[in-house]
Amino acid sequence: MAHLSTHILDTSRGRPAEGVVVILERRGDAGWATLGEAVTDRDGRAGNLLPPGSSLDAGDYRLTFAVAGYFESLGVPVFYPEVVVLVRLDGSSDRYHLPLLLNPFGYSTYRGS
Repeated sequence: MAHLSTHILDTSRGRPAEGVVVILERRGDAGWATLGEAVTDRDGRAGNLLPPGSSLDAGDYRLTFAVAGYFESLGVPVFYPEVVVLVRLDGSSDRYHLPLLLNPFGYSTYRGS
């Protein structure tokens, strides 16, 4: 079973970012198609973003983190209203974890385990 997950850590607060909408899309011949959507829980995690029975075929995938509402709820000025992460998967794995390290004026991401 294919699995793609993420979590967000607000490095400025040293805490998980709860309540962030995360959208997963895949590029196809007709453009981007939405595969899944989730909201981060109190641990900043969004479990499997793929619908049951989906596969992670080779191709380009896009994660969009809608962080504006999160920062607004904290009374923090919004510099990056969205963080968009584009990855190219080679189809060699059926499990991916793509964390986001976030602060009001910067972000970083990596392939987790």
